[in-house]
Amino acid sequence: MTDDLTSDGLADRATAGPFDEAEANPVRPYIDLGGIKILPREGLNLRLEVEEQTKRIVAVSLDYADSSLQVQPFAAPRSTGLWEETRAQIREQVTQQGGRVEEREGPLGPELLAEVPTVAGADGSATRLARFIGVDGPRWFLRGVIGGAAASDLDAAAQVEDLFRSIVVVRGGTPMPPRDLIPLRMPATPGSA
Repeated sequence: MTDDLTSDGLADRATAGPFDEAEANPVRPYIDLGGIKILPREGLNLRLEVEEQTKRIVAVSLDYADSSLQVQPFAAPRSTGLWEETRAQIREQVTQQGGRVEEREGPLGPELLAEVPTVAGADGSATRLARFIGVDGPRWFLRGVIGGAAASDLDAAAQVEDLFRSIVVVRGGTPMPPRDLIPLRMPATPGSA
């Protein structure tokens, strides 16, 4: 299945998403969160995850179709993507926590299906299913973690994958070290989320 993948990830990424800012439809009413833009849709709830010490927004969680999708945009090198290396790191982290991980080919390319312990160090009886997805774009990498119904239900999964593909990554022109989180911010207008 490697024929349909290009060096920057999904072969159809530029036309089907997730999109680079230069590829996005400029007239669509996106919710602007700085490093990413989200297309609003019926039934979508958006939460910003904030790091306690720094008060910095570190992730955006989208609740949709009885599922959750946590997304994070990262700076990436011009020449190579980060998803392959990131998958190895996630696999190692989940295994160290006592979870199980399986790599598989998903609708967005290679992904990880993981049983993650809900309590670190637990006997493994309390786990939750999570899908780790990622797409390398031009000078950025978008990582997603899918939980809830979309981790196992195909209909919910298709809706959440469509949501992930509708995201626009705004890398900006500022030089950034690879793997740095592209800055996220509160939406500009109150009540737009």
